Amino acid sequence: MENEKSALLNRNRIKSEEEDKLQFGNYLDVVRSFAKITYQSVYVIDYEQMKFEYVSNNPLFLCGYTAEEVLEMGYNFYFNNVPQEDLELLGLINVLGFDFYDQLPNTDERKSYSISYDFHLKGKYDKPVLINHKLTPLFLNKNGAVWKSLCIVSLSHNQHAGNVAIHKQGTDLFWKLDIAQKAWIAGKKSKLKEKELEMLRLYAQGLTIHQIAEKMFVSPDTVKYYRRKIFETFDVKNFTEALAFAIDNKII
Repeated sequence: MENEKSALLNRNRIKSEEEDKLQFGNYLDVVRSFAKITYQSVYVIDYEQMKFEYVSNNPLFLCGYTAEEVLEMGYNFYFNNVPQEDLELLGLINVLGFDFYDQLPNTDERKSYSISYDFHLKGKYDKPVLINHKLTPLFLNKNGAVWKSLCIVSLSHNQHAGNVAIHKQGTDLFWKLDIAQKAWIAGKKSKLKEKELEMLRLYAQGLTIHQIAEKMFVSPDTVKYYRRKIFETFDVKNFTEALAFAIDNKII
């Protein structure tokens, strides 16, 4: 009887492992294809084995190393190339980020959330570069915990490290991390009126205020008014910051 029970448990374990592997399919081929058409750096992290499973050849994240060297270094890449202050920040984000995911009542929705944050990366550069990480779960294990995640790396539009936020796909919900309090603060994405959105899209095309005014059939002063309203809504100081905010928050 004991042998039969042991055999059944073993079969269930093997079945569970096989089901986990079925999630994979050829997903790395999809990731490689995506990396070919984006300027951003792309990598896949395996949290159970604490290693990089894939690192793209896009240069930003590599910081002068080859993709193979970064793969070989694994987590040591961070320890060797991130300033100590930011390394401590990454440790805090890692702990509080997983706590956030673990407390979500519906495990099926965990793939709907993504996290974004900024930190400095030096590598072989003369000076550290402030970069932005956006991570989203690819696979969950049988217990619903995040197993593998896809990360997109780009230059940060901010001035300082931090700026940690979690967004839920398909909603206006987000949570900002209060680092001092070590707490997630819930909020909703800022919204623009249609004319303000139109203006921001035209600015993204490189048009000047007078050119935007001609396109929108309004006066330059009206464009400046829309600009001021956008800055107030996003709590930014210039068009560059406004555009970065809108892109980061999927407003345009």
